[in-house]
Amino acid sequence: MPQAGLKTIIALSFVLAVGFLLVILSCALWKAYYPLLVVATYVLAPVPNWICSHCANPDDFVESSGAAVLDLGRFCTGFLVVMGFALPIVLAHAHIIEIPAMIMSIIGGLLIYGTIISFSMFFQEEQEF
Repeated sequence: MPQAGLKTIIALSFVLAVGFLLVILSCALWKAYYPLLVVATYVLAPVPNWICSHCANPDDFVESSGAAVLDLGRFCTGFLVVMGFALPIVLAHAHIIEIPAMIMSIIGGLLIYGTIISFSMFFQEEQEF
């Protein structure tokens, strides 16, 4: 398991800032602020997974007892991630935002969600048996 050092935190914070900058610029340059909804989806995406992992049964002897709750959390997280990618595409298809704004919003969203996943990977607590 990788350990997070100060350089890792600084690098991930820089990537997160660049992702937010791209999403904000995709809104500000074309004066259509609908791509800011992408930020909400990427910030809310890990929440169902986190809630369902805490609601699952931690019993090691019964494998299938908490699987449905974990699957529900993964499904909701996957839905929010796909919505974060699809929302700028639908907005661009409906001519609500421009194509370059869509591209900047998708790239910014990828950076934001990738940073969230990286933070959770580096700061995950080890489970002891």
